[in-house]
Order: sequence, then C-alpha cells, then structure tokens
Amino acid sequence: MNPIMRILFALLCGLIFGFGLALSGMLNPSKIFGFLNIFGHWDPSLAFVMGGGVIVNAIGHYFIVKRQKPLFSEKFELPINEKIDKPLLLGSGIFGIGWGISGLCPGPVVANILLNPSDIFLFLFLVVIGLWIGKKLKKSYLRRIL
Repeated sequence: MNPIMRILFALLCGLIFGFGLALSGMLNPSKIFGFLNIFGHWDPSLAFVMGGGVIVNAIGHYFIVKRQKPLFSEKFELPINEKIDKPLLLGSGIFGIGWGISGLCPGPVVANILLNPSDIFLFLFLVVIGLWIGKKLKKSYLRRIL
C-alpha cells in the first residue's frame, strides 16, 4: 500500500476522532470532572459518548476482521495478551491517577493542542516523557521475567 495513502487515511481518522471529541464537549476538562463526580452534580453525558464509541467500534470490528487483511496494512495487529497482569493494573492505575489529577486525557490533549497550545504543550510534553519512561520500564520488566 502506498505510504502517502496510509498517512492520509490516518490523518482522516484522527480528524474524525478530534471532531467527535470537540462536538461532544470532551475537550473540556470540566466535562470529565462532571462525569467523575458521582457524589456531587454528576454529568452522565460522557457515558453516552463512550457508549457511542463502543457501538461504532463493535460494528466496525465485526465486519473488518472478516477480511483477509486490513485496507492499509499487510496484516491485522490485534492484542494477543488476554491476561490481567501486574503491568496492566499498574499502568492503568498510573494512567487513571494522572487523568484524575490533571483532568486531562491524552486524546483530548492532542486535539486541544491547536486550540490552547500554551496551556496544553507542557502536559503533552510530560505525556511523551511518561510514555518513553514506561517503554523503558516495560523493556526492563520483560527482560527480568523472560
């Protein structure tokens, strides 16, 4: 497959995702706080956004995995680990703590970089540093257990 087509298709998917986040109000951290505030003034709208995403993904997944290969790749790259293990729980916990402390999820942060670059750039930079550190820790962990 032509690499330019792959990049353009990835850009199109990102634009659709970002537009959906903006349209649903998910670029606003107060919307996330409203959803997480179950004992206060709870805002359930994020659940509808997540539910819509799950439904669209499930329908797409049902039809796409029946194909021999994806449109823009040589093979499907689906998750192979089906276990709930220590790295998964630890990583999920750290992600959740970071999201809860900052009120910012990395998806909306990337979408917000064009709207509020001065406010978002430092957070995005720290997310990238965290991903790099996590990759190094995962390599170290895998070397120890293998």
